[in-house]
Amino acid sequence: MENERGQGVSHAVNDSKVPSKVQEAAPVGLEKKLPENVHPTGDVNQSTKVSHALTKENGKTASVVPHKLQEVLPEKVERVVPNALHDTGDEGGLHRSHN
Repeated sequence: MENERGQGVSHAVNDSKVPSKVQEAAPVGLEKKLPENVHPTGDVNQSTKVSHALTKENGKTASVVPHKLQEVLPEKVERVVPNALHDTGDEGGLHRSHN
């Protein structure tokens, strides 16, 4: 059972490198501060070390943002950049078609 600090359950959304007993004992805030590649919680505010831009047929990302920068930006930041500059495939808000 989860307490008010998020302890008692794991908040990982995929396989974690953190032992399950440690995951259950850790507060949710601590779990979310761990790198996604160690303990994936699905936190979109954290860098995932990958680009979320679509991949073109030539294998390059559909973005004018330098690739190294794409890898360190949190997903949330990547998704607010207009698709004309960094195409994540999102269709709402700034991403809607202006035809």
